[in-house]
Amino acid sequence: MKKIFPYIVILCITLGMAGCADMMDTESELVEFEKDNTLNHPTDSVYSVMGIINKMQLIADRVVLLGEVRGDLVATTEAASSDLKRLAAFDNATDNKYNAVSDYYAVINNCNYFLANVDTTLQRRGRTLFTSEYAAVKAFRAWTYLQLVKAYGAVPYVTDPVMTEQAARDEMNKPRLGITDICNALIDDLKPYALTELPRYGNINSLNSQMFFIPVRALLGDLCLWAGRYKEAATWYHDYLTDKNNPRPMNAQSRVYWPTNITEFNRSTPIDAYRVTSTDEALSFIPMENRVFDGVVSDLPNVYTSTTENNYYYQVTPSQAMFKLSASQIYCMEYKTDTETDTIYVPKEGLMEDVMAGDLRLYSSFRLRSRGAQDPYSEYSSISQTISKISPQWITTYRLSMVYLRYAEALNRAGLPQSAFAVLKYGLYPENVSVYVDSLERVSAGTLIDFDGNIFNNTSITGIHSLGSGDSQANALYAMPMPSQPLASRQDTIAYQIPLVEDLIINEMALEGSFEGYRFYDLMRVALRRNDPAYLANPIARRGGETNATLQALLMDQKNWYLPLR
Repeated sequence: MKKIFPYIVILCITLGMAGCADMMDTESELVEFEKDNTLNHPTDSVYSVMGIINKMQLIADRVVLLGEVRGDLVATTEAASSDLKRLAAFDNATDNKYNAVSDYYAVINNCNYFLANVDTTLQRRGRTLFTSEYAAVKAFRAWTYLQLVKAYGAVPYVTDPVMTEQAARDEMNKPRLGITDICNALIDDLKPYALTELPRYGNINSLNSQMFFIPVRALLGDLCLWAGRYKEAATWYHDYLTDKNNPRPMNAQSRVYWPTNITEFNRSTPIDAYRVTSTDEALSFIPMENRVFDGVVSDLPNVYTSTTENNYYYQVTPSQAMFKLSASQIYCMEYKTDTETDTIYVPKEGLMEDVMAGDLRLYSSFRLRSRGAQDPYSEYSSISQTISKISPQWITTYRLSMVYLRYAEALNRAGLPQSAFAVLKYGLYPENVSVYVDSLERVSAGTLIDFDGNIFNNTSITGIHSLGSGDSQANALYAMPMPSQPLASRQDTIAYQIPLVEDLIINEMALEGSFEGYRFYDLMRVALRRNDPAYLANPIARRGGETNATLQALLMDQKNWYLPLR
């Protein structure tokens, strides 16, 4: 197959742009109506599912940009498009090209059509044929709704296929549901399929097609996290990570680090793994096309990276806030001999490059280089930027380390801050649980922190902070927050620790997930949880280094966090 999606069948419904009632345009000649299509053959199922993935390509770039450009970790450049600049400034105009709610509903309506028409009773040789596809499409719909409601705040919740203009208007005029109600509805809808095996179509365009599908239990964890159902969220994440048929330890070798034998940091370069450019750490992704002729080609490389197509003029770059956060981390190196253990803290000055200070994950993914003097009349930039996290082949939907961090967030809010902090500093496996989580919390956590020691151990697990900040388990300066004086009760201590551990987790999410589209929504989730808009407004207003008072005041009003439906 020379392209990923040779067929766009049945479900390719183009949607209108004129107003809320026109978000579903059913007059497209691409619509094939219900009476014309019954999904009762394996090829129908495969092509229909691939058609849905084709529609997801339309929102893939946007999901990343809405979550990143509006956060505090990147800044737009002079070369950025006016639409990107307006996004970053929260000028939420309806004519911004990144505000096209109809593309989300195109995916949703495709899913609704499939779910309503697939023959789930059909069997062959005693096996139900379409169970895997049914679960996969349920997950596509739930994931798309989550992205939609995060971006728009409150949206119509449509679960039946819309095939007429009047039906579209009726659905769009229904009361809009906010993120908690949407998530609760999706949790109930998705739970019966948590353990259903997802489709296996083999390799398509040299990509493993199993990775096209959203991991249901990880998605249920996200939905519960947004809905404030923290113990349930932790349960779903834990069950996904510890699945006995496919356990997912956090690879202790997957990190960027200074060589242990160096003596002069100003003459050395860290061992640079470029960790997140391969599919090795991705759990799922939306595949993108290589040619416009074949479908949707990602524009993210032209936004983040210097290319010949953009004449080397990248449109976003790490912000001053990103550089400051990265440099503020303390890199620790542990030396062990037969008789003693020693630690060294890497200096922050006198390095070959300033970006080497502190955490190394920014260094591992970001390069800024001079291209030499250009002719005064040259159309090309003299500076070249590379952000290696960005791949033209796929848009990641789930990555292992980010699932671990959300697991930690859920544990913390479930009243288990020691366990949550252990995910950051040590990694959770039986030996570490017994040492770093006290007996009372172990009892309270129960099976939420149970791990098979044959798989989860000191050779396979690392604390997430160690992915860029060295041997965090030995770093005495990276410690569990403790009150300066003993508090009246254990519960008071836990209440004191939870928001502080949460701050560490959110910082870790920034260090680990920068440029990938998470940041704005991570800040939003905590700001909503704490009923504190300043948690979002203040860091975004300081993205340039100094506080932008106008932007800060704008973001103190929650309605400005969301795009307007059009």
